[in-house]
Amino acid sequence: MFWQKPDDIYGYLANYFSRLSYIPVISKIIGKEVFDRRGLTAVQTQVYCIIRNEEKVVCSAVMSGPSDGLEADGVAESGEAFSNSNQQRLSITTALKWIREHLSPMLQGFNPTDQTNVDKLLSDFFMARYLEHKDSLNIEKEDGLRIESVSEAPPQATPTPAPTKDKKGSDKGKKGNSTEKLLPPAEAPVPHLPGAMAVGVISLAVAKTAARLLGEPLYRHITSVRVPQAQSEMHLPVPMITILSCGKNSAGKLNLLEEVILMPSSSQRVREVIGMGFELQCEMRRVLNGSAYKAGPIGVTEEGALQVGFERPEQALDLVTEVCANLALPLGSDLHLAINCAADGLMDYSHGKYEVMSGCHKSPDELVDMYGGLINKYPAITSLIDPFRKEDVDQWERLASVIGQSCCLIADAASNLCPRWSEVKPLPPGVTRVIIRHHSDMTISDLIQSIAEQKETMLAAGSGDVSIVDLAVGSGVSFLKLGGLRGGERMDKYNRLLAIEEELEQEGILGAREKNSLCQIFPKHLTPEATVTL
Repeated sequence: MFWQKPDDIYGYLANYFSRLSYIPVISKIIGKEVFDRRGLTAVQTQVYCIIRNEEKVVCSAVMSGPSDGLEADGVAESGEAFSNSNQQRLSITTALKWIREHLSPMLQGFNPTDQTNVDKLLSDFFMARYLEHKDSLNIEKEDGLRIESVSEAPPQATPTPAPTKDKKGSDKGKKGNSTEKLLPPAEAPVPHLPGAMAVGVISLAVAKTAARLLGEPLYRHITSVRVPQAQSEMHLPVPMITILSCGKNSAGKLNLLEEVILMPSSSQRVREVIGMGFELQCEMRRVLNGSAYKAGPIGVTEEGALQVGFERPEQALDLVTEVCANLALPLGSDLHLAINCAADGLMDYSHGKYEVMSGCHKSPDELVDMYGGLINKYPAITSLIDPFRKEDVDQWERLASVIGQSCCLIADAASNLCPRWSEVKPLPPGVTRVIIRHHSDMTISDLIQSIAEQKETMLAAGSGDVSIVDLAVGSGVSFLKLGGLRGGERMDKYNRLLAIEEELEQEGILGAREKNSLCQIFPKHLTPEATVTL
């Protein structure tokens, strides 16, 4: 100290002796009910730690309910089915109960920087709750079947043989039924265990707490959890920008193009990509205000993209092509398009066909031909997301053979994504990559493991704070789907990605990705890769 001659002697001494103090440990975790940006209830957790003999709140995290696309309805701990309107309330109350009565006492005394052990405790707790719930559900089901079999005993009467004509008619009916079976029925939704969000929100809050205590950004801490060795170079995910939405909620007849997504070159900087996205949206509004397209009213989706009503998919794709030409953007070379078809929501089961446009139904085989025609006419399309339901296995395989290596098939809702305790189902044939989402029952370690199991990954961002961007960077994903460029929450995420890029550039550790198109990055013969959606 005498050699260094610090200006603040007491500050120097405080910093010196603070390094000799005990490691901060978790003292308690408080769960609260708050509201997210959609006005829905969410769970907020605050992590308290003992730091130099004082209890302080270090960090917090917020996670919304089970609106992550896994299911439509849920099952209560008692085994009773409940509707989606009550699902959020039950999930919140159960999560708060778990935090208060179980998880907070269990994590007391844990080092928040030990993410692996914290996540293992959370996963084991969740698995125990799930197995208990499953056993009680099976017992109630057996009791119900036993009561039903007793109450519906057949009467003691001599059965009358059916006449021959009726038998023929029955055979005809069976023949008709076999034709209907050409359309595979929809799989039952995966039930969501109420309270599961307590696992995800605590794991995230502990990770943020550790980063705060270590004095480093969250993405650095996630990187150290994934790869303990120091990294001399870090890569940023390429942002995927949703520039247009012409789905079921738009004013026009077109339902098929839920999202038209901009896929920039991997060599472009984040600032360039965001600037290009803004130019596209401004030029798109200018063109739409003209009389050429006769589009419906222009709105903004919840994901921050322009929502326009069209009659046919060619109109939307012609608009994007014209706008790129006006701005001299290299569409088809360094710039490509991905189409999120969201076909699982377009199936009209009364007709057994997809309602691609209002009043226009197409069978799965007809949809294959339609996709092939669009890709031939618009070669800038290099990815199709959920072109079919996951049950239409034959059509996935046929489409993959039709488009060859000119276009990639990506599974989102069709990825059979189940909670980690469920049996993993095979992907539809021809799928080369999968969209991964940070679900409410997923710990940070679960997310890192899911991404590490794939060769190339994309992460999709939903509602939530900007920490999802840090998770994407720290997890090493290749693409990050953040939505459109409208709305404060979306722009906060883009700004966070931009800030991380600037930090890595200043430190000289920002690695450059090889300049490739999407299909070169994701060749058709590789094993399915993951795309992360946040």
